[in-house]
Amino acid sequence: MSDRINLRKLAPDAYKIMYNFEQYLAQSSLTDRHKELIKIRASQINGCAYCLDMHTKDARNAGESEQRLYLLSAWRETSLFTNEEKAILALTEEMTKIQNGVSEATYNRALQLLGKEYLAEVMMAVIIINAWNRIGVSTSLPLPD
Repeated sequence: MSDRINLRKLAPDAYKIMYNFEQYLAQSSLTDRHKELIKIRASQINGCAYCLDMHTKDARNAGESEQRLYLLSAWRETSLFTNEEKAILALTEEMTKIQNGVSEATYNRALQLLGKEYLAEVMMAVIIINAWNRIGVSTSLPLPD
């Protein structure tokens, strides 16, 4: 991989805003497990190795099982995820692959299972990780040693 620009150094004010955005998420009522499932699933879709490395480690530290992490990309095919988690994952996928929008069925199911406030926080979490993924992928952030 070629060396690419370092946005943190070249656009420090914008990077600070991203960190503040992340702090919103840290202070939200989302469970650690939900935050990490969102971050990992979006990062799988976007192909962000840096974020996948970080958030699978964070998920394990938050008590996530290896089995669920291994099967996250095939969550529809297992019974390992709760109805709420399935709603969150479906929403994460549709928001990340935004070309077709978010379907009424996915939105309404998430709203029914999560409520307005939690749904708003889930949606913001999806937006935040997608922004981080775009930074990681476009600048080829190297994995930590």
